[in-house]
Amino acid sequence: MATLPDIRINGSSTVYQDYGVRMGDGFLDALTEPLSLKENIENESRLEHGKRVVVEETPKFASRDVILDFTITGTTPDDFRRKKNAFLALMYKGVITLQVPKESDDVYHLIYRGKGSGYSMNPQRTFCHMMLKFEEPDPSNRTL
Repeated sequence: MATLPDIRINGSSTVYQDYGVRMGDGFLDALTEPLSLKENIENESRLEHGKRVVVEETPKFASRDVILDFTITGTTPDDFRRKKNAFLALMYKGVITLQVPKESDDVYHLIYRGKGSGYSMNPQRTFCHMMLKFEEPDPSNRTL
């Protein structure tokens, strides 16, 4: 029986083979954390006590920023550099879809926003972890 890939980016199940990319520490926690709701509509009038709050029957989700930790592995320094540059070129296109088949059928529609707070590489120049920042404009849309 074939095993599912760790992650899929833009539908590709060969992310590890092509880019040496896997999920880093806290990846699933950041990706699957509970969503925030948009603020309720409020009106505070001096003619009334308190304020009016409109709570919708079907609340709406707010867009969110998410920082994901990726690891990149190469067999040699040249292989590592090639894979890292190819992965970054994919991110620089801006819009990606991301899936974690072992977790759920959800498809995350993300926009790359830049580097996150961390980057480190091993002394052999064959492995790194990098934190990348994304925006998920519509967290209610998790379908392909």
